[in-house]
Amino acid sequence: MLVQEQTKLIGSVAKKSGVPIKTIRYYEELGLLKTTGRTEGGFRIFSSDVLARLNFIKRAQRLGLSLAEIKDFLEIHDRGELPCEHVQIKLSDKISQIEQQIQQLQILKLELKGLLSGWETIPENPEQTICPIIEGA
Repeated sequence: MLVQEQTKLIGSVAKKSGVPIKTIRYYEELGLLKTTGRTEGGFRIFSSDVLARLNFIKRAQRLGLSLAEIKDFLEIHDRGELPCEHVQIKLSDKISQIEQQIQQLQILKLELKGLLSGWETIPENPEQTICPIIEGA
């Protein structure tokens, strides 16, 4: 009986984590989660740490990390090491990417403001124009 309390069926994992069963299956396919076996009915059985792993996966995704990156971290963890150094490098890279995106968005914002500032211009041939705001660019 003790073994059953430590393991969790996929439906229970989905309910407690808020992660759909389909997503849990997908994570298992990718190697992010591992089953400890199956019931006679074919339902996946997970160890008791599955909820912590799912929490880690979801939090890492919210921070902008890919499932491949998350898998790398989990593999390091599964070898008995802390992946913190690897996580730190990836998060630093993510900050650099965000800073570049911010610069690109600021340039786009200026371009859009410029387009909107001259939108009153009436085209010479309105029947051949869809929208001078965009076409004038």
